[in-house]
Amino acid sequence: MTESTQQQATDAEPAAEARLRTHGKVSYLEIPAVDAKISGAFYRDVFGWTLRGDADNPHFDDAAGDIIGAWSTERAIAREPGVLPYIYVDGIDATLASIVEHGGETVRAPFPEGDLWVATFRDPAGNLMGVWQRGSR
Repeated sequence: MTESTQQQATDAEPAAEARLRTHGKVSYLEIPAVDAKISGAFYRDVFGWTLRGDADNPHFDDAAGDIIGAWSTERAIAREPGVLPYIYVDGIDATLASIVEHGGETVRAPFPEGDLWVATFRDPAGNLMGVWQRGSR
C-alpha cells in the first residue's frame, strides 16, 4: 500500500474509531457481567452510556465517547479491586441514588479527597467501581 493509499484509507475511517487510536490511551474496557443486557441497561440509565449492537449482548460508548467496550459473561466479577475504574459524575449524591435505584449498591459513601468527592459502588453484577466529582456536594 502506498503512502497516498494509506492516507486515503485513514481519511475514510469513521472519526469515532480514529479518536480511540492514540498511543497510551485507555480506549476499550470489558466489564464482567452476569447478564450483559442488565449491565448495559444499568450503565445506560445511570451514566448515559450509549448501547449498540445486539440488545442481549450490547457494546457501549461512554458518555464522552472516549471509551468503548462490552460486557463479558466469561470474565470473573471484580468484587475486589485490582484495577479500580472511577467514572466522573456531575452530582455524586444523585448518581449514588440512581445506582441503588437501578440495582447497584453503595460500598463507600462519598468522602472528600482534596477538592474532590469520591465514592465506590457495586454494579448489578457485583463489580466494584468508583465515582468522583469536583467541587461541593
